Amino acid sequence: MKKTSLKVLSALCLSATLVSGCSAAQTEKTPKIGVAQIVSHTSLNTIRDAFVDQMETLGYKDGETVEYNFADAAGQPSNLNSIMSQFADEQSDVIVAIATPTAQSAANEAEEIPVVFSAVSDPVGAGLVQSLDKPGGNITGTSDEVQIDQIVALAKQINPDLKTLGFLYNAGEANSVSNLEKAKEYCKANGIELIEGTGKDMTELQSSASVLAEKVDAMFSPNDNTVASGMAALSKIALDAGIPYYVGADSMVQDGGFATVGINYEELGRETANMVDEILKGKKAGDIPVKVFKDGLNIYVNKAYMDQLKVTLPEAIQNDDNLIMVGE
Repeated sequence: MKKTSLKVLSALCLSATLVSGCSAAQTEKTPKIGVAQIVSHTSLNTIRDAFVDQMETLGYKDGETVEYNFADAAGQPSNLNSIMSQFADEQSDVIVAIATPTAQSAANEAEEIPVVFSAVSDPVGAGLVQSLDKPGGNITGTSDEVQIDQIVALAKQINPDLKTLGFLYNAGEANSVSNLEKAKEYCKANGIELIEGTGKDMTELQSSASVLAEKVDAMFSPNDNTVASGMAALSKIALDAGIPYYVGADSMVQDGGFATVGINYEELGRETANMVDEILKGKKAGDIPVKVFKDGLNIYVNKAYMDQLKVTLPEAIQNDDNLIMVGE
């Protein structure tokens, strides 16, 4: 009788263990991460790839310990809402939104899903966070705030006779509008006339660039996604006119721009991954300060562009430890 009772008890314990084990297995969930970008170009692709690489370094291997859903709006803001709805339907655990328009669309889902943005120049101005130190809500991220003053100062250092600067941008991009205001303020304070050129697509931007190139001593574009997607064509217009074309990101120099002062966009991607890791481990997105990259910046100069313009960099720039010659 005792043996029978022991067998029954053992069977019950084994059954309970199996059920408990099954329940534990069922509760284990591979995190789903929706990664979206407004368009495909070097800056945003660099962030995306660096993000994935850093996630793997942190222990998240695609298809095993994490599941990604990558989406590209192909330069059409109207596609972003559909992408975010899809991420919500798939019960994503985190949304990674690359660039300002993507982040603004993702913010609509932030009440239910944590959002980490990347490459947003002005998160407060874009209405994404309450402040950089305390974002609030369910959203945070990284900012590639363009150092307008340092870039225009670089242009003035290379060409002390700089009097007119053409600002080429898409007026539909909030980050570009924000940077335009900063450029106006800096140019006004430093005796430089700023002339605007806008376009909502590449056809319009090329037309504006052609007009600007005949009027100004140099051109400048911030990290504008529409501009960045067509850097090769736009930089050729400036180069053919014999003027330097300053830009807002190192990747835009890689794609044909003359020079910039800025960060390496891989750093944005890596820090974005670090934030996602914190969230997956239980931290609330709104409690993570926005990371603004504005210290330890590099000077990026396109050597081929420089040689074709026959520009000689001032000795102070040549001897700067942070100078990076692109294409050398």
